[in-house]
Amino acid sequence: MAKAWGGRFQQATDPRVEAFTESISFDARLYEVDIRGSQAHARMLASVRILTEEERDQICSVLDQIRSEIAAGQFRFTAELEDIHMHIESALIARIGDVGRKLHTGRSRNDQVSTDLKLYVRDAIDQLDGLLAEIQRAFVGRCEYDAGVVIPGYTHLQRAQPVLAAHYWLAYCEKFQRDRERLADCRKRVNISPLGAAALAGTSLPINREMTAQLLGFDSVAANSLDVSSDRDYLVEFVFCLSVISAHLSTWCEEWIIWFTTEFGFLKLPDAYTTGSSIMPQKRNPDVLELIRGRTARVMASVPQLLILIKSLPMAYNRDLQEDKLAMFTALDSLSACLELAPSVIAGAELNVKKIESRLEDGFLDATALMEYLIRKGVPMRTGHETVGQLVAKCDAAGCRLADLSLVELQAACSCISDDVYQILGARNAMKALCSYGSGGEASVSARLDEWRKRLG
Repeated sequence: MAKAWGGRFQQATDPRVEAFTESISFDARLYEVDIRGSQAHARMLASVRILTEEERDQICSVLDQIRSEIAAGQFRFTAELEDIHMHIESALIARIGDVGRKLHTGRSRNDQVSTDLKLYVRDAIDQLDGLLAEIQRAFVGRCEYDAGVVIPGYTHLQRAQPVLAAHYWLAYCEKFQRDRERLADCRKRVNISPLGAAALAGTSLPINREMTAQLLGFDSVAANSLDVSSDRDYLVEFVFCLSVISAHLSTWCEEWIIWFTTEFGFLKLPDAYTTGSSIMPQKRNPDVLELIRGRTARVMASVPQLLILIKSLPMAYNRDLQEDKLAMFTALDSLSACLELAPSVIAGAELNVKKIESRLEDGFLDATALMEYLIRKGVPMRTGHETVGQLVAKCDAAGCRLADLSLVELQAACSCISDDVYQILGARNAMKALCSYGSGGEASVSARLDEWRKRLG
């Protein structure tokens, strides 16, 4: 089979080389963006009179046919044609002859590949943004379902302070919002057109790069043709964004896996998202959560993979860059599958409210509230901290809670304590005392929940 680049070669390519260098086995999925870019290029070539209007229409029409055939699984792929770009161009030439041979005028596979990747990543960013919004909506829905539920907040996996469950769910909305913002910022650098930079130096032909950029929805045109061929910064940035999203998913999964244990007993997961044991009939395992946590490794591994790939590459295109798509596709596919499942898991779970409430007063969740009470009474913070620490030690030894101490016992520790102290003792009272912006108290959480409802629609 004739190679598009084979004019100066006297020998056929070794079949082992063809098998080693092909990328059609993984870049066939770029067919839609490749055709979209080629049609824009054809329209531009017609506008500068390199193609006639009839040739432009013929090329665009046949490319539509090829797109439909690939989508329907009726298109034959072969290693001899290397990649998706040469498959589509060869099919075009086979059908319309010399008119098809004109399409590649004024461009190289170097800028063509980068254009395809940018279009693909841009589409992926938009899809991921929608998936992240669905996760946020699921957590907002949990806020309404779990209204009024108080849970322990943890640091070091030790009980720390009480917060509304809704505060916990909205914390994930904040994390995933930062992820959406990172993707949106990444999109700005993705959305710069490389098309027309050609192999590395541009072209002497009178092409209109601004036109193809506009037709393809790019915001601007890359300003240095040499930079275009070697630039994969946008892919590194993109997979880094994916890795942070996967880290946030993994944190959520880890917490829910712990909460699902008998030892915690905070959470019930629906049967549809758990599995059993082949030998222990009582088991219900949080396999979906564990696999989402596990697939974080695939996503995160793409970042060093791409960084190592581009390290020390000289300027302009090198064939090493063919490997960039494997890392990106693996990260994107792994994360997308996780994001598609997550909202259903979030919405389908239930808090074991009775179990949570039965132990809510364990762990002195109101200790910080008592310290802050003393501060409001004029006690220096460090003194208040020491005083409450001594009271906690006393309660711990006696097997009681701070709220169980009599006013006399409390005043023995600090004379400024009065009977209004019982308004902040106890986990629910300590939660209600929280009033700073962004805190886990009722007013702050309610206001932030209203903002999230409006934002997410």
